[in-house]
Amino acid sequence: MGQKINPLGFRLGTTQNHHSFWFAQPKNYSEGLQEDKKIRDCIKNYIQKNRKKGSNRKIESDSSSEVITHIEIQKEIDTTHVIIHIGFPNLLKKKGAIEELEKDLQKEVNSINQRLNIAIEKVKEPYRQPNILAEYIAFQLKNRVSFRKAMKKAIELTKKADIKGVKIQIAGRLAGKEIARAECIKKGRLPLQTIRAKIDYCCYPIRTIYGVLGVKIWIFVEEE
Repeated sequence: MGQKINPLGFRLGTTQNHHSFWFAQPKNYSEGLQEDKKIRDCIKNYIQKNRKKGSNRKIESDSSSEVITHIEIQKEIDTTHVIIHIGFPNLLKKKGAIEELEKDLQKEVNSINQRLNIAIEKVKEPYRQPNILAEYIAFQLKNRVSFRKAMKKAIELTKKADIKGVKIQIAGRLAGKEIARAECIKKGRLPLQTIRAKIDYCCYPIRTIYGVLGVKIWIFVEEE
């Protein structure tokens, strides 16, 4: 039996950094974790809700726009800093979007005296992020594009980014077949057992008319 481990948790503290920075007493630690989850879920729900309002857009922009790569939360005594790393922050740049998001987040923060500070950071190389590639593949599959063609297009998008290797795997009832299976495509190197190798990873579910498909993407960025 092969032993599997999440590539991000495996490298936590070496090439992978934490996404939450705060200190709490042991009795209040669980409340802090639940609050972080509420904040992240609230931001993602806000993005999805406003993306549905503008559905008449081009394929390239709609397939990978407003995709959040990760959210950093830094808590101080009286201030909570939320940094949203996003691929194409077109939606959040609109007038009044940040203020509306702050009102929604303020309801999720337990402390009344806690202030919120939201910052938006655009990802320099969007197609270097596995979340954006997974969203692109999901958009292609929902538009009845062949899964092999969608994976090859995603591999071609990574040529714009400076990476050393990529692997994409899709599992489920592919092409509507009765028996579920897994298909993968790989390009370049992917040293999963090397801790000093910086590897980005994501697992993304896609709902189709045949059922749920699971997409896993590994990207070998660099080696320290």
